[in-house]
This record gives sequence, structure tokens and C-alpha cells, in this order.
Amino acid sequence: MTPAHWLNYIDGQWLDSDQHLTILNPADNQPVATMAQASIADAERALLAARRCADSGALTRVRPAQRVTWLLEIARQIRLVADEGAHILCAENGKTLNDARDEFIEAARYFEYYAGMADKIEGISVPLGNGYMDFTLYEPMGVSLQIVPWNFPVSICARSLAPALAAGNAVVVKSPELSPLGLCVLMQAIERAGLPSGAVNLLCGRGREVGAYLAGHKQVDQIVFTGSVPTGQSILRAAAENAVPSVMELGGKSAAVVFADADREQLLASVRSGIFFNAGQVCSAMSRLLVERSIYTEVVEHVAALARGLHIGTGAENAELTPVISAGQLQGIQAMCQRAQQQGARVVAGGEAVSRHGNFMQPTVFCDVTPDMEIATSEVFGPVLAILPFDSEEHAIELANGTDFGLVAGVFTQDLNRALRCARRLRAGQVFVNEWFAGGIETPFGGVGLSGYGREKGQEALYSYVRTKNLAVRIQGE
Repeated sequence: MTPAHWLNYIDGQWLDSDQHLTILNPADNQPVATMAQASIADAERALLAARRCADSGALTRVRPAQRVTWLLEIARQIRLVADEGAHILCAENGKTLNDARDEFIEAARYFEYYAGMADKIEGISVPLGNGYMDFTLYEPMGVSLQIVPWNFPVSICARSLAPALAAGNAVVVKSPELSPLGLCVLMQAIERAGLPSGAVNLLCGRGREVGAYLAGHKQVDQIVFTGSVPTGQSILRAAAENAVPSVMELGGKSAAVVFADADREQLLASVRSGIFFNAGQVCSAMSRLLVERSIYTEVVEHVAALARGLHIGTGAENAELTPVISAGQLQGIQAMCQRAQQQGARVVAGGEAVSRHGNFMQPTVFCDVTPDMEIATSEVFGPVLAILPFDSEEHAIELANGTDFGLVAGVFTQDLNRALRCARRLRAGQVFVNEWFAGGIETPFGGVGLSGYGREKGQEALYSYVRTKNLAVRIQGE
């Protein structure tokens, strides 16, 4: 049974606050629980605890094998709470029970994966000739501030928290106001792993107040943020004041390029997961489908039929299309769909909210979209797909690269040479070929342009959480 009230985790203690946030179920907008609303004083306390832990050497003076042990134990504890956590995450976030459980299992996998690297952060020696010894060390950043979004709070938190701890950093996590409870379950699992006090702290506060305070604080040595472009830009301005290095993942308007020889079954399966999974609330969603003109009408018809056939329902029902996170999010999606029609785009499926309690949007497909329309250039963050035709490979690349974003992209074709040619030219941090979301936790993830910079996931991410120090030694007598 879900507890009625949840607390922040600061310096090894669960603490309440004077103000509380009410967490709503997106499926019916009824209260799920209340959450202690962190204050500026709570944020200060969490930062000081993290600083004290980082400076004490509690995470770095131990053998790296100890960090391996801690991370593996965290993973084990997360697996033990995956079923309980799934029900809580489903209730507060709207996603299906299956997807919510998968999110906890993925979180455990992140800790297992980076546990395998915690004792392998190795420097190099630099040859300078006789009389010198020169080598590099990798040192942790110190205090890592991690601001987590609401769409995949548990897995995205683990995605950055695991490598940060593997490298020996202390962490302050700022949870999303709309969906913080799953992170409390995650933190309970981490607490049972026995890390030093202050190594991980969890705050749920208002972004404009607590988030802004944290981002501009001089005790922060690194910022990791996943979220909207405007919020990311605001955080970067604050980070610039203290020259704080940051990892930014700011969303996208990702395009799949579909050639006439594409496998139709593979394509439709990718459309289903690419834009309708998690109600389209995915930064790397397939929000644009660029289709070779000779098969354009056929693909539009098949995709529209797919969208119209999806079962809309609650996460508890494991429906194919679940609610979006809030009434405000739903209104924003509806408004973009209305503007798209006013600009001349044609709806072939959906286009409106569902007439029922909760925040349900019909799975929506637009055709007759032109590259200059808002629906083709701006992130919707909902179950809305824009389909555009192209006439040549060159035209397809021009369309795909025609936005300010560059997170992921995709190519669907049986011609390997063409797939590789396009993949090289697509402006994106990750390119899928013949399967959207083909990567995994082992593959580096991040974007270019307004999609941000820095990389999460894979071995490459670990080096976002360390500084390189060079030691140059003059040897007397040589």
C-alpha cells in the first residue's frame, strides 16, 4: 500500500518539511500521496552534507573495490523493490505497470554496469624522456547536482547517479515535483546498501526556487540536467557564474528517414514504440517520419490505422496508450495540434483529448506537413507524429537536419550502404538503423544543438564525472 506521505532524504536521514506537495494520478487526477516540499534550508543542508562527504574521502580513500561492492548491493536492493516501486510509479506517473517495473530493473542494470567500471578508472603514463616521469590521474568532480525529469525519473536518476558514485562523487538529486515518489523508493534501496552519510541526498522542491538555488550554488562542482530547453538554458546561465561543468540533455525533434525498400513490419513496430510509448513523453521519441514519396500515401494509411487501433487506458490496465503527466501537459499538446491544423496540416488520426477523466490524448498523426510548421520543428512531448514526404536521399537529409535539435535519428532501408551514408550525415548524437531505440545502457547517449551536450550511458559517460589531473615529475640524477 502506498504511504500517504513521503519525505526528503538528507545526510542519511528522512526529513519532513513545513510545506507539502500533492501528487496526482494522471489517469484520474486524484491524489496519490503528499510529498515533503524541500526548502532553501533543506537544499543548503543537502549540499553541505554532500560537500562534507566528498571532502572527507569517504568515497575515494577506500579501495575502488569497495565502490564496486556498494554499487552491486544497490542494484540488488533495487531488484528487491521493483514490484512495489512499479505500483507507486504507475500511480504517480501514469505509465504501465510493466514499463514501471522495467524502469526499476533498468535502474538496477545501470548500477551493475558501472560497478564493473568503478575499479577500472585508469590513467596513462606520458613519455617525456630521461629525467622525467609524467602520468595522469582521474579524480572525482566532488559534488554532483543531478536534476531529474518526470518522464523516466527512476531510470534517468540511476543513469547519472551510478557513474557519479562509481567515480567517487557525492550527489544531490533534485527530484521532479510531478513524479517524486518512485525516486523515494529508489533512495530507500540505496540507503540499505550502506553508503557513507551524505553520499546521496534527495530533495523534492520547486524548480524555480530550490532548483535555481542549487544550480547557482558555489558548493556544486558539476550539474547533470535532463529536461526542457528553456530550463536547461536557465541552469547553464547559473552554472556559468561559477564555471561549473555540465551535462545537458534537452530533448529533440527526432526524425526517422524511411526509404521505399524499408521493411514495413519493422517500420510499424518502431512507430508504435517510437512515438506512442509512454504517451510520447520521451526526449528521443520518433516525432517526425520522413517518407520517400513513392510510398508516402501507403505509409500514412498504415500509420494512421496503427494509431486508431491503439487501446487507450490506464497504466494499471497496461494499456497501449496511457495518460500524459498532467492537465497542463495535455492542454499544451492540444494547443500545438490546433495550431498545426490552422497552419494547414491534416489530421489522419486523433488530434484531440479523450473524453474521460484523466489526462488522455488521442494517438495523433499529421500529414500534409511542411518543414516550416511548428509541428515539424518544435518538441510536442506527447503522442503526436508528423509525416513528411521526401524526393531524394539529399532531400531527406536536408529535412532531417532542418531543426535546431539533434538528439537521435533513424534510417529504415535494406540498403546497408545507403543506411551508413545517411547515418554519417544525420546531425544527431545517436542514429538507429531499422529499429528505433535499438541502443541500450551500454551505448553513449546525448545530442548536439539544442539537444544539449555531454554523454550519458556507456563507458563514455563515466568520464563526465571525473577531472583529469596531470603529474609531471623531474627525477634527479638522470
